[in-house]
Amino acid sequence: MNEVKYFTEDGLQKLKDELERLKSIERPAISQQIAEAREKGDLTENAEYDAAKNAQAMLELKISKLEETLSNARVIDESQIDNNKIAILTKVKLKNLKTGAIMTYTIVPENEADIKAKKISVNSPIARGLLGKKPKDTVEIEVPAGKLSFEVLEISR
Repeated sequence: MNEVKYFTEDGLQKLKDELERLKSIERPAISQQIAEAREKGDLTENAEYDAAKNAQAMLELKISKLEETLSNARVIDESQIDNNKIAILTKVKLKNLKTGAIMTYTIVPENEADIKAKKISVNSPIARGLLGKKPKDTVEIEVPAGKLSFEVLEISR
């Protein structure tokens, strides 16, 4: 049984675009490489042909995995999310009680996490510790480096 994966509409569209690019651009390019290598003669000792066939196999595996992910994808219905507490797609402003540092993160589906864009996975230790909390709540979260204490300053969508 395949696992259902949740996406934002943008995240799902990026996956669809990637699949389309692989099928319409990458697949024909690799087919062309195989045809060119085949024209060079004896296939038993043709490293170029072997490399192109391996690249084709890897591409087909990637396409297959993307198609499987898309078949089990569900878009998150933002209208069903409680805006009064921290949930997926919530933007959270936190204060680290030990250092006084203030940080802002958006909690996103696992496959859309991007720490540089300040998007953390809903499955990360910090996000799991924050789920269900409200502004002014304090929370202790166990992370690999130890316990961290945060105060939730504000939440928004």
